[in-house]
Amino acid sequence: YKQAYEAAKAQENTQVQVNTPVKVTPVATVNSTSDYDSAPVRQEQVSVVSVSGELKAYSVVCGSFSLQANAQGLKDFLIGEGYKAGIVKNVEKNMFRVIIGSYDTKADAARAREAFKVKYPSRADFQGSWILLNK
Repeated sequence: YKQAYEAAKAQENTQVQVNTPVKVTPVATVNSTSDYDSAPVRQEQVSVVSVSGELKAYSVVCGSFSLQANAQGLKDFLIGEGYKAGIVKNVEKNMFRVIIGSYDTKADAARAREAFKVKYPSRADFQGSWILLNK
């Protein structure tokens, strides 16, 4: 046993470590303004239930509920996370939409939606966030 150990130790000391250069591929930025301008939107007529500030043309929806109490629970969580979350209601479909923010342009809403999805990669429900265009 001792001879095997010493032979292995001697071999370990004689091995030469070779550093192979690693090829680095630059990361390309693909999110130009035109990419955000082409983001899909869903157009609905909604009324304000509780929104911090003014409801603008575009909003990022991260949850839809038939019960207002469930929407309120998500809104409270998001406010705790630092979002200006709110609730709007689609009367036609009787659904409460929880929004993380309201924006003047589709590009601003698309940027906010992408940042939101990146912040919560393990939340499948948040990965389905979408942009609402208020009719």
